[in-house]
Amino acid sequence: MSNSLPHAGIHLIVNCRHAAKNKDSPSLFMLSLELLEKPATMPASAEQAGANTSSAEITRQAAPEQERLPKRVRRVWFLSRRRWLFIIAVVLGIRIFVGEASVVPTASMEGTILVGDHLFMDKLLYGPEIPVLHWRLPMLKTIRRGDIVVFRYPRNPVETFLKRVAAVGGDRLEIRNGVLYVNSAAIEEPYAVHRMAMHNSQESWGPTVVPAGRLFVMGDNRDNSSDSRDWGFVPVQNVIGEPLFVYWSYDAPSSRWLDESPAHKVSFYASIAENFFSHTRWSRTGMLL
Repeated sequence: MSNSLPHAGIHLIVNCRHAAKNKDSPSLFMLSLELLEKPATMPASAEQAGANTSSAEITRQAAPEQERLPKRVRRVWFLSRRRWLFIIAVVLGIRIFVGEASVVPTASMEGTILVGDHLFMDKLLYGPEIPVLHWRLPMLKTIRRGDIVVFRYPRNPVETFLKRVAAVGGDRLEIRNGVLYVNSAAIEEPYAVHRMAMHNSQESWGPTVVPAGRLFVMGDNRDNSSDSRDWGFVPVQNVIGEPLFVYWSYDAPSSRWLDESPAHKVSFYASIAENFFSHTRWSRTGMLL
């Protein structure tokens, strides 16, 4: 056969040995025949092919081991990316629909809320807005007199203000000598701060009737607050939430919080890192509003 290996087959082996000892027979040599099957001998080319095959097999076995590491890296990256996407979605969902953190940069609510107070604001009950679509969910809470609310400034909706509701739609409101009257009844306001003389023009205002669907709001720091006495009523739909508690309070002037210069902001944040423990108002941490 053309494909058969050389030297394969049955080979005749001739052994020359002494005959068995027998005193009756002469010492003769006997030829004994033994049929032995000799294994085929591989040619050099076959041996090289076998070596190449073995190397290929080793390479194939090593390849998965080498590929396994990148696959693990890709799997870890995929799981990590999916985990981060989930976390981001949860954070955005909480920020849009549940609550939001914000800082108070001005002193209009001083006496109740200080400059540098960082507040957590509840938005869920006030009809949060769905991004892009600009749809608002139904408002679940009725706003009452005395509530502190966060709302979009009627003259510039990009800005958000924090004030206390003094009167709601249908109320007849008047301020006489710094005393607030709603529906002809004087309202006790232990939170109100008056530092200027009572003859200040803002200490006498009205009377007026609040239109339906509108709010009359004022800051607790009555002598240092831009509010409904200056720019009128707030539509109820402008309200986006209410502050729940102070989660951190840092003592710094309004000018530092309101400064929009990037260089000044970096300097301010560096000073916060340096004076974090000494300027933090620890007694206000966790204070409910």
